Amino acid sequence: MSGRHSYLVAAGILLSRMAGLVRQRVLAHYLGLGDFADALFAAFRIPNFIQNLFGEGALSASFIPSYARLLGEEREEDARRLAGAILALLTLIVAVIVGLGLLGTPWIVRTLEPTWSVEQQERTIRLVRILFPGVGLLVISAWCLGVLNSHRRFLVSYASPVIWNVTIIAAVMLAPARLEAVVTWTAWGAVLGSLLQVAVQWPVVRRVAGDIRFRAWRGVAGVGTVARTFVPAVISRGAAQISSFVDLAIAGLLPAGAIAAMTNAQVLYTLPVSLFGMAISAAELPEMARERGDRDTVAAALRIRLDAATQRLAFYIVPSAMAMFAIGGVLAAAIYQTGEFDAADARYVWLILAGSAFGLLAATLGRLYSSAFYAVHDAVTPLRAGLLRIALTAGLGLVGALLLPGWLGVPASWGAAGLTLSAGIAGWVEFLVLRRALCRRLGRFALPFIELTKLWGAALVAAAVATGMRLLTVDFGPIWQALAVVPAFGLTYVAVTWLLDIPESAVLAGRVLGRLRSRR
Repeated sequence: MSGRHSYLVAAGILLSRMAGLVRQRVLAHYLGLGDFADALFAAFRIPNFIQNLFGEGALSASFIPSYARLLGEEREEDARRLAGAILALLTLIVAVIVGLGLLGTPWIVRTLEPTWSVEQQERTIRLVRILFPGVGLLVISAWCLGVLNSHRRFLVSYASPVIWNVTIIAAVMLAPARLEAVVTWTAWGAVLGSLLQVAVQWPVVRRVAGDIRFRAWRGVAGVGTVARTFVPAVISRGAAQISSFVDLAIAGLLPAGAIAAMTNAQVLYTLPVSLFGMAISAAELPEMARERGDRDTVAAALRIRLDAATQRLAFYIVPSAMAMFAIGGVLAAAIYQTGEFDAADARYVWLILAGSAFGLLAATLGRLYSSAFYAVHDAVTPLRAGLLRIALTAGLGLVGALLLPGWLGVPASWGAAGLTLSAGIAGWVEFLVLRRALCRRLGRFALPFIELTKLWGAALVAAAVATGMRLLTVDFGPIWQALAVVPAFGLTYVAVTWLLDIPESAVLAGRVLGRLRSRR
């Protein structure tokens, strides 16, 4: 059942990420990697950090297990009461945070970007203050996602960001032809898009969950459990966001364009993380929370789910990491190279993507393992692993960004790749800590070495074929080159894994062939 649900999540995420890629391409066309791009993307990251921290990640980890458990016990009225209480509590918390954020914006910007000019800092401050109210709306959108996921309505919740991206694109296209106006209209478009994102989910929430109303949270079943797990979940689920925020502060010390380049790379990097890692983890969390029985029975059921989910994740994430490393420049050029964004900018984004590729598998598996802990209401273990990851990200990031380029004798701008590489190392440490703790709690479950070796071997063959195709099409335009190189990589990977008897490859081929036959 969760396998089918993961495909619905993936479909919704794919739609939203495609819209996000179009949005990023439009912004790259108008802004390139200049000062206005740095200001806008830094401004986006500051309030979005709050949204990511308190929104989907923490709510998924703390709210969904309790809400889904009540639904599994057929206590629908208690579930509605819990949802209404959490909505009221969340609205109050977010209102306070947004208010403090608006007041503290100048201090936040000047602390994070102390080397920027006064003009650049003031521009960023103005954009952050526009964006902050939209953060509260996006957190409410994450609450809607939690309700819908628990009712197994995945497509609407994960596709709803499409309207956010479309609104931003429309704002950019309608803005006056001045860079200052473009970034300002983009910020206002994001706020309007946040409102519309809640609006498209709300009717579906009311239809599947009933009449959910604001209510006092005292005495409501499940609120105590949600509250106890929320703060640890904020830190552990938000470790990636906190680490990204640390990277933003360090990137501000690098030459101009580093923040914009890292943002463009992150859009590509998070595509497989969201499309596969988030899809599978999001579908598994409510299902794992519904498991019933004694401790041994639940542990056995979770091991089976983790085994299956791990194999599905590895099948898709391993080639994604290899593609970033081998043909990331082709992807960056095809998506971004237009207007102010040139071939040199695409190569810079590729360099950052290559660093990101190292920790991709660890990041996605770590999210899955965290979901297993939250399903059994253990938020402390992911919290400890998350804190370790944050500390390593900060320490290794400073070395990788500021010292490593000098040691290697490469330009200082290459420190952006050092940042993403150090984040990957921290992600692997977090993954190993989570896996060891999970094996102690549930019993040992598979991380098949032979299958992983086959997957990496297939991805390496696909990378060699794609690299040959890239060299043959070097005189093609960016989009035409991508249309030749990317299918060569994907088809080679699927063919080799099918020959190596990888089960997921046979499943994927069966689905594709089945749909082709049904259309005849």
